[in-house]
Amino acid sequence: MRILAVDYGDSRTGLAISDKSEILASPLMTVFEKDLDRCVGLVAENAKKNAAELIVVGDPINMNGTRGPRSEKCRLFADKLREASGIEVVMWDERSTTVSAISIMNENNKRGKKRKEALDQAAAAIILESYLAFRKNHNSV
Repeated sequence: MRILAVDYGDSRTGLAISDKSEILASPLMTVFEKDLDRCVGLVAENAKKNAAELIVVGDPINMNGTRGPRSEKCRLFADKLREASGIEVVMWDERSTTVSAISIMNENNKRGKKRKEALDQAAAAIILESYLAFRKNHNSV
């Protein structure tokens, strides 16, 4: 099944997609939209365009395990996306994905104005890789 991962942000939202065999997670694109409802529409459109059967939205849970305002905003986004796309949406713990993506950008000497765009896509790919690994190890999901 093809799975779309979303790293939702206030200004930029990174997307990544898996292959049908759920082995590879590839950065897809960055959605540049500040309006929540328009962003939901664009992500839903991309999910359908890429034949996604499941959407994974990163949930920025605090390091102590609590849910803050950012997590609540991502949950609202996920609820609206579920409604707009008609596709199942699951939340996935994304703690430290941006830190990991920054590390990858630094290792690859990725600089300049394209860095932020690539950073959001890389964070979405890391979220997706984590979710795919979980699915592989927990066949009941």
